[in-house]
Amino acid sequence: MLSPTAHAGSNTMKHTCTLLTEAARSVHELKIDGFGSVAATMMKCRDLNEIFEESNICVSSRCLVQGYQWEIRFYPARLHYSFSSWVALQLVFLSEADANGITAILSCQLVDPSGIHGPSEEKVGASKTFQHVSDCSEMVFVMKTREVEASGYVMSDSLTVQCTITVFKDIKAIPLPVCDLPQHLGELLQSKAGADVTFLVSGKSFAAHKSILAARSPVLMAEFFGEMNESTQPTVEIQDMDPVVFLAMLQFVYTGRVPELDEKEVAATTLAQRLIVAADRYLMDRLKMMCERRLAFGINVNTVATTLALAEQHSCSQLKAKCIKFITGGSPENLKAVLATEGYKHLENCSPSVVTELLMASHARKY
Repeated sequence: MLSPTAHAGSNTMKHTCTLLTEAARSVHELKIDGFGSVAATMMKCRDLNEIFEESNICVSSRCLVQGYQWEIRFYPARLHYSFSSWVALQLVFLSEADANGITAILSCQLVDPSGIHGPSEEKVGASKTFQHVSDCSEMVFVMKTREVEASGYVMSDSLTVQCTITVFKDIKAIPLPVCDLPQHLGELLQSKAGADVTFLVSGKSFAAHKSILAARSPVLMAEFFGEMNESTQPTVEIQDMDPVVFLAMLQFVYTGRVPELDEKEVAATTLAQRLIVAADRYLMDRLKMMCERRLAFGINVNTVATTLALAEQHSCSQLKAKCIKFITGGSPENLKAVLATEGYKHLENCSPSVVTELLMASHARKY
Protein backbone atom coordinates (compact mmCIF):
# COMPACT_ATOMS: atom_id res chain seq x y z
CA MET A 1 0.00 0.00 0.00
CA LEU A 2 1.41 3.41 -0.96
CA SER A 3 1.67 6.24 1.53
CA PRO A 4 0.58 9.76 0.59
CA THR A 5 4.17 10.72 -0.14
CA ALA A 6 5.09 7.57 -2.07
CA HIS A 7 5.99 7.82 -5.75
CA ALA A 8 5.24 5.34 -8.49
CA GLY A 9 8.60 4.53 -9.95
CA SER A 10 9.75 8.06 -10.69
CA ASN A 11 8.10 11.23 -11.90
CA THR A 12 9.43 14.23 -13.72
CA MET A 13 7.84 17.57 -14.38
CA LYS A 14 8.58 20.04 -17.16
CA HIS A 15 6.90 23.42 -17.02
CA THR A 16 6.57 26.71 -18.83
CA CYS A 17 4.98 29.91 -17.54
CA THR A 18 3.02 32.40 -19.61
CA LEU A 19 1.96 35.79 -18.24
CA LEU A 20 -1.42 36.83 -19.61
CA THR A 21 -3.13 40.20 -19.33
CA GLU A 22 -5.23 39.13 -16.35
CA ALA A 23 -3.63 35.86 -15.25
CA ALA A 24 -0.41 33.87 -15.00
CA ARG A 25 -0.63 30.46 -16.66
CA SER A 26 1.92 27.80 -15.82
CA VAL A 27 1.96 24.55 -17.85
CA HIS A 28 3.50 21.40 -16.33
CA GLU A 29 4.06 17.90 -17.68
CA LEU A 30 3.82 15.31 -14.93
CA LYS A 31 5.29 11.92 -15.89
CA ILE A 32 4.30 8.84 -13.88
CA ASP A 33 6.49 5.76 -14.43
CA GLY A 34 5.07 2.37 -13.48
CA PHE A 35 1.54 3.65 -13.91
CA GLY A 36 -0.01 0.32 -14.88
CA SER A 37 1.18 -1.67 -11.88
CA VAL A 38 0.39 1.11 -9.40
CA ALA A 39 -3.09 1.67 -10.84
CA ALA A 40 -3.83 -2.06 -10.67
CA THR A 41 -2.72 -2.19 -7.04
CA MET A 42 -4.81 0.82 -6.12
CA MET A 43 -7.91 -0.58 -7.81
CA LYS A 44 -7.44 -3.97 -6.13
CA CYS A 45 -7.12 -2.32 -2.73
CA ARG A 46 -10.25 -0.27 -3.44
CA ASP A 47 -12.16 -3.43 -4.32
CA LEU A 48 -11.04 -4.92 -1.00
CA ASN A 49 -11.91 -1.68 0.88
CA GLU A 50 -8.32 -1.55 2.10
CA ILE A 51 -7.49 2.00 1.09
CA PHE A 52 -8.74 5.44 2.04
CA GLU A 53 -9.08 8.28 -0.42
CA GLU A 54 -6.28 10.26 1.26
CA SER A 55 -3.89 7.33 0.76
CA ASN A 56 -4.58 7.13 -2.94
CA ILE A 57 -1.97 9.73 -3.90
CA CYS A 58 0.59 8.27 -6.27
CA VAL A 59 2.57 11.37 -7.25
CA SER A 60 2.81 14.88 -5.88
CA SER A 61 4.93 17.60 -7.48
CA ARG A 62 5.51 21.18 -6.42
CA CYS A 63 5.94 24.37 -8.40
CA LEU A 64 6.04 28.16 -8.02
CA VAL A 65 3.45 30.27 -9.84
CA GLN A 66 2.88 33.98 -9.29
CA GLY A 67 5.14 33.91 -6.26
CA TYR A 68 3.06 31.21 -4.53
CA GLN A 69 3.98 27.59 -3.85
CA TRP A 70 1.60 24.97 -5.28
CA GLU A 71 1.40 21.20 -5.28
CA ILE A 72 -0.24 19.04 -7.93
CA ARG A 73 -1.43 15.71 -6.55
CA PHE A 74 -2.01 12.78 -8.89
CA TYR A 75 -4.47 9.98 -8.04
CA PRO A 76 -4.36 6.93 -10.34
CA ALA A 77 -7.66 5.47 -9.08
CA ARG A 78 -9.76 8.13 -7.38
CA LEU A 79 -13.38 7.21 -6.68
CA HIS A 80 -15.68 9.14 -9.02
CA TYR A 81 -19.25 10.07 -8.10
CA SER A 82 -20.28 7.34 -10.60
CA PHE A 83 -18.59 4.83 -8.21
CA SER A 84 -15.89 4.00 -10.75
CA SER A 85 -12.15 4.67 -10.48
CA TRP A 86 -10.73 7.62 -12.42
CA VAL A 87 -7.35 9.22 -12.98
CA ALA A 88 -7.70 12.48 -11.09
CA LEU A 89 -5.60 15.47 -10.06
CA GLN A 90 -5.90 18.12 -7.40
CA LEU A 91 -4.28 21.52 -6.79
CA VAL A 92 -3.04 22.27 -3.26
CA PHE A 93 -1.97 25.70 -1.95
CA LEU A 94 1.26 25.70 0.06
CA SER A 95 1.51 29.43 0.86
CA GLU A 96 -0.39 32.10 2.76
CA ALA A 97 -2.33 34.77 0.88
CA ASP A 98 -3.81 38.06 2.06
CA ALA A 99 -7.40 38.50 3.18
CA ASN A 100 -8.66 38.54 -0.42
CA GLY A 101 -7.02 35.22 -1.21
CA ILE A 102 -5.68 34.13 -4.60
CA THR A 103 -7.90 32.55 -7.24
CA ALA A 104 -6.63 29.70 -9.41
CA ILE A 105 -7.86 26.96 -11.74
CA LEU A 106 -6.31 23.57 -12.54
CA SER A 107 -6.90 21.98 -15.93
CA CYS A 108 -5.50 18.64 -17.08
CA GLN A 109 -5.20 16.38 -20.14
CA LEU A 110 -3.32 13.19 -20.96
CA VAL A 111 -0.39 13.46 -23.37
CA ASP A 112 -0.29 11.08 -26.35
CA PRO A 113 3.23 9.54 -26.30
CA SER A 114 2.91 8.35 -29.89
CA GLY A 115 1.77 11.67 -31.27
CA ILE A 116 -0.85 9.88 -33.34
CA HIS A 117 -4.09 10.46 -31.46
CA GLY A 118 -3.31 13.79 -29.85
CA PRO A 119 -3.98 14.73 -26.22
CA SER A 120 -7.13 13.72 -24.41
CA GLU A 121 -9.99 16.13 -23.85
CA GLU A 122 -8.87 18.87 -21.48
CA LYS A 123 -10.73 18.75 -18.16
CA VAL A 124 -11.04 22.11 -16.43
CA GLY A 125 -11.63 22.23 -12.71
CA ALA A 126 -13.74 24.75 -10.87
CA SER A 127 -12.09 28.02 -9.86
CA LYS A 128 -11.09 28.17 -6.22
CA THR A 129 -9.96 31.03 -4.01
CA PHE A 130 -7.00 29.90 -1.91
CA GLN A 131 -5.89 31.67 1.25
CA HIS A 132 -4.22 29.27 3.71
CA VAL A 133 -1.70 26.43 3.57
CA SER A 134 -3.28 23.11 2.49
CA ASP A 135 -6.34 24.71 0.88
CA CYS A 136 -7.35 22.28 -1.90
CA SER A 137 -9.21 22.52 -5.17
CA GLU A 138 -11.91 20.10 -6.19
CA MET A 139 -10.80 16.95 -7.99
CA VAL A 140 -10.24 17.18 -11.73
CA PHE A 141 -11.34 13.80 -13.13
CA VAL A 142 -9.53 13.15 -16.41
CA MET A 143 -10.42 9.61 -17.55
CA LYS A 144 -11.56 6.25 -16.15
CA THR A 145 -8.53 4.31 -14.91
CA ARG A 146 -9.45 1.17 -16.88
CA GLU A 147 -9.67 3.18 -20.11
CA VAL A 148 -6.32 4.99 -19.87
CA GLU A 149 -4.11 2.14 -21.19
CA ALA A 150 -6.69 1.06 -23.76
CA SER A 151 -6.80 4.61 -25.12
CA GLY A 152 -3.09 4.57 -25.98
CA TYR A 153 -1.88 7.10 -23.41
CA VAL A 154 0.43 4.68 -21.59
CA MET A 155 3.74 3.71 -23.22
CA SER A 156 6.38 1.54 -21.55
CA ASP A 157 4.21 1.65 -18.44
CA SER A 158 4.61 5.45 -18.30
CA LEU A 159 1.80 8.06 -18.29
CA THR A 160 2.27 11.78 -18.86
CA VAL A 161 -0.31 14.36 -17.77
CA GLN A 162 -0.18 17.98 -18.88
CA CYS A 163 -1.41 20.24 -16.07
CA THR A 164 -2.12 23.94 -16.44
CA ILE A 165 -2.33 26.17 -13.38
CA THR A 166 -3.99 29.50 -14.08
CA VAL A 167 -3.52 32.04 -11.30
CA PHE A 168 -5.53 35.22 -11.63
CA LYS A 169 -3.63 38.36 -10.88
CA ASP A 170 -4.75 40.85 -8.28
CA ILE A 171 -5.07 43.66 -10.77
CA LYS A 172 -5.36 47.09 -9.24
CA ALA A 173 -8.36 48.96 -10.54
CA ILE A 174 -7.76 52.07 -12.62
CA PRO A 175 -8.21 54.97 -10.19
CA LEU A 176 -11.30 57.05 -10.83
CA PRO A 177 -11.58 60.74 -10.08
CA VAL A 178 -13.97 61.88 -7.41
CA CYS A 179 -17.53 62.13 -8.72
CA ASP A 180 -17.96 65.67 -10.00
CA LEU A 181 -21.72 65.54 -10.54
CA PRO A 182 -22.46 67.67 -7.43
CA GLN A 183 -19.95 70.26 -8.62
CA HIS A 184 -21.47 70.42 -12.09
CA LEU A 185 -25.03 70.64 -10.78
CA GLY A 186 -23.95 73.34 -8.35
CA GLU A 187 -22.51 75.31 -11.24
CA LEU A 188 -25.75 74.77 -13.15
CA LEU A 189 -27.71 76.28 -10.24
CA GLN A 190 -25.43 79.29 -10.15
CA SER A 191 -25.42 79.85 -13.91
CA LYS A 192 -29.23 79.41 -14.22
CA ALA A 193 -28.64 77.88 -17.66
CA GLY A 194 -31.75 76.06 -18.87
CA ALA A 195 -33.79 77.08 -15.82
CA ASP A 196 -37.52 76.62 -16.40
CA VAL A 197 -39.03 77.79 -13.12
CA THR A 198 -38.58 80.79 -10.83
CA PHE A 199 -39.36 80.72 -7.11
CA LEU A 200 -40.37 83.90 -5.32
CA VAL A 201 -39.44 83.78 -1.64
CA SER A 202 -40.09 86.92 0.44
CA GLY A 203 -39.27 89.22 -2.45
CA LYS A 204 -36.24 87.29 -3.72
CA SER A 205 -36.24 85.16 -6.86
CA PHE A 206 -34.45 81.87 -7.45
CA ALA A 207 -34.14 80.22 -10.88
CA ALA A 208 -34.15 76.42 -10.92
CA HIS A 209 -34.88 73.31 -12.98
CA LYS A 210 -38.13 71.44 -12.46
CA SER A 211 -36.77 68.00 -13.38
CA ILE A 212 -33.95 68.21 -10.86
CA LEU A 213 -36.27 69.47 -8.13
CA ALA A 214 -38.83 66.77 -8.86
CA ALA A 215 -36.18 64.04 -8.74
CA ARG A 216 -35.17 65.16 -5.25
CA SER A 217 -38.55 65.80 -3.66
CA PRO A 218 -41.76 63.73 -3.92
CA VAL A 219 -43.72 66.87 -3.06
CA LEU A 220 -42.22 68.84 -5.94
CA MET A 221 -42.62 65.83 -8.24
CA ALA A 222 -46.35 65.87 -7.52
CA GLU A 223 -46.51 69.63 -7.84
CA PHE A 224 -44.78 69.82 -11.21
CA PHE A 225 -45.68 66.51 -12.88
CA GLY A 226 -48.51 65.00 -10.86
CA GLU A 227 -52.19 65.73 -10.57
CA MET A 228 -51.43 69.18 -9.14
CA ASN A 229 -49.65 69.80 -12.47
CA GLU A 230 -48.13 73.21 -12.01
CA SER A 231 -45.48 72.38 -14.61
CA THR A 232 -46.77 75.05 -16.97
CA GLN A 233 -46.39 77.80 -14.39
CA PRO A 234 -43.08 79.66 -14.82
CA THR A 235 -43.25 81.19 -11.35
CA VAL A 236 -43.97 79.59 -7.97
CA GLU A 237 -44.39 81.65 -4.81
CA ILE A 238 -43.21 80.11 -1.53
CA GLN A 239 -44.92 81.19 1.66
CA ASP A 240 -43.54 81.14 5.21
CA MET A 241 -39.89 80.53 4.35
CA ASP A 242 -36.81 82.71 4.67
CA PRO A 243 -34.76 83.20 1.46
CA VAL A 244 -31.60 82.02 3.25
CA VAL A 245 -33.31 78.76 4.18
CA PHE A 246 -34.68 78.26 0.67
CA LEU A 247 -31.25 78.83 -0.86
CA ALA A 248 -29.74 76.28 1.53
CA MET A 249 -32.42 73.79 0.47
CA LEU A 250 -31.62 74.45 -3.20
CA GLN A 251 -27.93 73.85 -2.50
CA PHE A 252 -28.81 70.47 -1.03
CA VAL A 253 -31.07 69.58 -3.97
CA TYR A 254 -28.30 70.23 -6.50
CA THR A 255 -25.17 69.19 -4.60
CA GLY A 256 -26.30 66.99 -1.68
CA ARG A 257 -24.52 69.34 0.74
CA VAL A 258 -25.20 72.35 2.91
CA PRO A 259 -21.74 73.69 3.82
CA GLU A 260 -23.15 76.11 6.41
CA LEU A 261 -24.32 73.18 8.56
CA ASP A 262 -20.69 72.11 9.03
CA GLU A 263 -19.71 75.37 10.67
CA LYS A 264 -19.40 75.65 14.45
CA GLU A 265 -21.05 79.03 14.85
CA VAL A 266 -24.45 79.49 16.49
CA ALA A 267 -25.76 80.52 13.07
CA ALA A 268 -25.36 76.91 11.88
CA THR A 269 -27.66 75.69 14.66
CA THR A 270 -30.18 78.41 13.85
CA LEU A 271 -30.11 77.46 10.17
CA ALA A 272 -30.60 73.77 11.04
CA GLN A 273 -33.64 74.63 13.18
CA ARG A 274 -35.28 76.40 10.27
CA LEU A 275 -34.05 74.11 7.52
CA ILE A 276 -35.43 70.99 9.21
CA VAL A 277 -38.90 72.48 8.80
CA ALA A 278 -38.34 72.89 5.05
CA ALA A 279 -36.89 69.39 4.74
CA ASP A 280 -39.96 67.93 6.44
CA ARG A 281 -42.27 70.02 4.28
CA TYR A 282 -40.73 68.76 1.03
CA LEU A 283 -40.02 65.20 2.26
CA MET A 284 -36.25 65.42 1.86
CA ASP A 285 -35.27 62.74 4.35
CA ARG A 286 -31.50 63.02 4.01
CA LEU A 287 -31.57 66.79 4.48
CA LYS A 288 -33.77 66.28 7.51
CA MET A 289 -31.27 63.84 9.01
CA MET A 290 -28.41 66.25 8.32
CA CYS A 291 -30.28 68.91 10.27
CA GLU A 292 -31.00 66.46 13.09
CA ARG A 293 -27.31 65.64 13.34
CA ARG A 294 -26.29 69.31 13.47
CA LEU A 295 -28.91 70.07 16.12
CA ALA A 296 -27.77 67.08 18.20
CA PHE A 297 -24.22 68.47 18.19
CA GLY A 298 -25.51 71.85 19.34
CA ILE A 299 -27.62 70.68 22.31
CA ASN A 300 -27.03 72.74 25.44
CA VAL A 301 -29.08 74.20 28.28
CA ASN A 302 -30.24 77.14 26.16
CA THR A 303 -31.19 75.17 23.01
CA VAL A 304 -32.41 71.78 24.21
CA ALA A 305 -36.04 72.71 24.89
CA THR A 306 -36.47 74.43 21.52
CA THR A 307 -34.77 71.51 19.79
CA LEU A 308 -37.02 69.06 21.61
CA ALA A 309 -40.11 70.94 20.42
CA LEU A 310 -38.84 70.76 16.82
CA ALA A 311 -38.05 67.06 17.16
CA GLU A 312 -41.57 66.35 18.41
CA GLN A 313 -43.23 68.48 15.76
CA HIS A 314 -41.30 66.94 12.85
CA SER A 315 -41.09 63.31 14.07
CA CYS A 316 -37.35 63.23 14.68
CA SER A 317 -37.24 60.30 17.12
CA GLN A 318 -33.46 60.08 17.55
CA LEU A 319 -33.10 63.79 18.16
CA LYS A 320 -35.99 63.71 20.60
CA ALA A 321 -34.38 60.89 22.57
CA LYS A 322 -31.10 62.80 22.82
CA CYS A 323 -32.89 65.89 24.10
CA ILE A 324 -34.81 63.96 26.75
CA LYS A 325 -31.62 62.22 27.87
CA PHE A 326 -29.81 65.57 28.13
CA ILE A 327 -32.59 67.13 30.24
CA THR A 328 -33.26 64.21 32.58
CA GLY A 329 -29.84 62.61 32.72
CA GLY A 330 -27.89 65.55 34.08
CA SER A 331 -27.63 67.17 37.47
CA PRO A 332 -30.59 68.81 39.27
CA GLU A 333 -28.99 72.18 38.55
CA ASN A 334 -28.94 71.37 34.84
CA LEU A 335 -32.64 70.48 34.93
CA LYS A 336 -33.54 73.69 36.76
CA ALA A 337 -31.60 75.75 34.21
CA VAL A 338 -33.50 74.12 31.33
CA LEU A 339 -36.88 74.68 33.02
CA ALA A 340 -36.09 78.37 33.37
CA THR A 341 -35.52 78.96 29.63
CA GLU A 342 -37.98 80.60 27.24
CA GLY A 343 -37.66 77.50 25.07
CA TYR A 344 -39.11 75.32 27.82
CA LYS A 345 -42.06 77.67 28.23
CA HIS A 346 -42.68 77.36 24.50
CA LEU A 347 -42.44 73.57 24.84
CA GLU A 348 -45.09 73.56 27.58
CA ASN A 349 -47.46 75.52 25.34
CA CYS A 350 -46.95 73.69 22.05
CA SER A 351 -46.17 70.12 23.20
CA PRO A 352 -47.62 69.35 26.65
CA SER A 353 -47.38 65.61 25.93
CA VAL A 354 -43.61 65.91 25.69
CA VAL A 355 -43.51 67.64 29.06
CA THR A 356 -45.35 64.63 30.48
CA GLU A 357 -42.72 62.33 28.93
CA LEU A 358 -39.99 64.42 30.53
CA LEU A 359 -41.58 64.12 33.96
CA MET A 360 -41.97 60.36 33.58
CA ALA A 361 -38.38 59.94 32.36
CA SER A 362 -37.06 62.07 35.21
CA HIS A 363 -39.09 60.09 37.76
CA ALA A 364 -37.87 56.78 36.33
CA ARG A 365 -34.23 57.84 36.64
CA LYS A 366 -34.70 58.69 40.31
CA TYR A 367 -35.96 55.19 41.03
